[in-house]
Amino acid sequence: MPVLKVALIPMIAIVIGALLAGWRTPGEKLVAAIQHLAAGVVFAAAATEILPLVMHGVSLMLGLKAAEDRFAGPVALLAAIGLDLAVDGLVLGLAFIAGETAGTLLAVALTLEVLFLSLTLTNDLTNRYRRTKAVALTCALALLVPIGALVAQPVALLSQAWITGFLSFGLMALLYLVTEELLVEAHAQPDTPIISAMFFIGFLALLLVEELAM
Repeated sequence: MPVLKVALIPMIAIVIGALLAGWRTPGEKLVAAIQHLAAGVVFAAAATEILPLVMHGVSLMLGLKAAEDRFAGPVALLAAIGLDLAVDGLVLGLAFIAGETAGTLLAVALTLEVLFLSLTLTNDLTNRYRRTKAVALTCALALLVPIGALVAQPVALLSQAWITGFLSFGLMALLYLVTEELLVEAHAQPDTPIISAMFFIGFLALLLVEELAM
């Protein structure tokens, strides 16, 4: 199945990012730059790939926040990134159903997004767990991309209202990830105008790739 083969590309990017972050811990400024870049890329993905239904999405965001307050560890971050990766796979699968060329170019955009997400997540997890566990958790989440792509086939048979509902949950997971996790942690690190500009570089880079996919 072509969509499954293409979905493996961003999955492999996640594994590479996890291994890189697990192999060598980046400095504080580099961490802040990567987090800003990831935030910009994810925000662009939310703005261009997913159609929101705000009432459904707000419930998800509040649920993630409640989980973060109740449980120890990066529960909300893992949940948000897990939902993001699953919805990325779903969007990729739906794009392939619409047209193989658009799906392939979208896979390139998603690969850029998940690579920086993987670096950010693994670096955050290494501050809480052993390196091997941090890398393993991130690599396990990578499986959600091809799973989401496979789920797209039956989802595409549903009504547009149901499809929009699925994507709305992903939208709020993305927005939560940017506003409550990535940018909060990024601003806790040393900041410079160049580091802050990485958000806009990531945002514009993904928009450019998305334009090529049109």
